Amino acid sequence: MTQQTIDMILKFRDDRNWKQFHNPKDLSISLCLEAAELLEVFQWSGTDLVCAEKLDKIREELADVICYSVLLADACGLDLDEIVQAKVKRNGEKYPISQAYNNKAKYTELDHSDK
Repeated sequence: MTQQTIDMILKFRDDRNWKQFHNPKDLSISLCLEAAELLEVFQWSGTDLVCAEKLDKIREELADVICYSVLLADACGLDLDEIVQAKVKRNGEKYPISQAYNNKAKYTELDHSDK
């Protein structure tokens, strides 16, 4: 995500003077609610794993999740690039390519004996 997009989200909020309402608790709740709306797109879909007919709704709900994530990071004073890069690094340590490639097992189930 570009800084321009982040700034657009924050400007939208600031133009409406909504920052006063954006505390971490309420933003976290809103983020979970939007994530649930994204999940709802797939509810009762059975074995249908194709998203082509659902892309408009997925796009809309995913944008909401991302916007609330940006707002929550801002409210907590977190740098999105920094926290995402740190998480990917940690995941790389938990899921080394040699053990995780083509394997959906949780990191606790991988053989870490070669460390």
